[in-house]
Amino acid sequence: MQLSGGNDGLNTVVPHKHEAYRAARPTLRIDSSDVLAIDAELGLHPACRPLADALEAGQLGIVQGVGYDQPNRSHFESMDIWHSCRRKEDRGQEGWLGRAFDLNGGAAARDPVGIFLGESKLPASLVARSTPVPSIDSPERFRLQGQDAEALTTALSGMSSPADSTAPTGEAAALAEFLERSTGAALEASRRIEAALASGKAVEGYPATRLAEKLSTVGRLIEAGLSTRVFYVELDGFDTHSQQADAHRGLLEQWSGALGAFLKDLADIGRLDDTVVVSFSEFGRRVAENASEGTDHGAAAPLFLAGGRVAGGLHGAHPSLTDLDDGDLKFHTDFRSVYATLLEQWLGWDASPALGGRFESLPLLRS
Repeated sequence: MQLSGGNDGLNTVVPHKHEAYRAARPTLRIDSSDVLAIDAELGLHPACRPLADALEAGQLGIVQGVGYDQPNRSHFESMDIWHSCRRKEDRGQEGWLGRAFDLNGGAAARDPVGIFLGESKLPASLVARSTPVPSIDSPERFRLQGQDAEALTTALSGMSSPADSTAPTGEAAALAEFLERSTGAALEASRRIEAALASGKAVEGYPATRLAEKLSTVGRLIEAGLSTRVFYVELDGFDTHSQQADAHRGLLEQWSGALGAFLKDLADIGRLDDTVVVSFSEFGRRVAENASEGTDHGAAAPLFLAGGRVAGGLHGAHPSLTDLDDGDLKFHTDFRSVYATLLEQWLGWDASPALGGRFESLPLLRS
């Protein structure tokens, strides 16, 4: 679950007892009387009640101080680093998950190994060289997309027919063959997804938000038995440079409400122990609020894991509020160690080729 725009980690996991926090945020600070207590010094934003319940149930793990060395404060570049695990000068087209899909038989899988649910273009982390990763805008529109793909397959088959004297040759024939093959794979995937959506029942209890609708669709696909390993969703709007308080509260309500409903859905269908949900953002926000009652681009931030086999509670210390990197929190946990943990301990895949190096796994999951 990608929280795009740079979620303010300090007002999500709130160090409400620290004088440095209160002094840096005279208008944006969350008071001790309002937080949902985690321990004596930290608490969740009051909009995160469903996450507080998950934390109490041992189903939420909070990894503090996540980031990377020499942080980039550009939305696009920092998100590209999270998606590719590489700096710009070393970056190719594939993302870390796309590389993992290619290396672990994703192209030959019966069901898509990854699915993106959203309206924007495919996230770069899912881009692969040989593994198709479909996007679902909404269940209602997906059938129409499948019909379009079938029409395209028929047209391409006609183009490449040897009996047709006008059929393309050379490079054009190779392109037509590639398009026919890849479109055929997409059509087969669309048929499987459509059947899964048709067989899964709509679930009540989700909030009336777009994010909740996406997670409800994921739940239907899981319940229907689709063998997809990775579902990817996004919630945008976290670039809170001005008048942050109400906007951030609304975003956290959407996120925590949808995630809490999804965890309950998974428990009801007996799949909570089979699923881990990772929520991340490209960076946090600066410690001090700005003159517009907002916060500017920062660096380290918390990352969240939820599910039945997550090691619940806090992981790692909260970064210092006084020993800063140009006004930002310093990271102590490389995000690629979280990725390595997911690839190796959850998906059962070798992490090094996908991440471009060896990164230490973390004790974030229970066997």
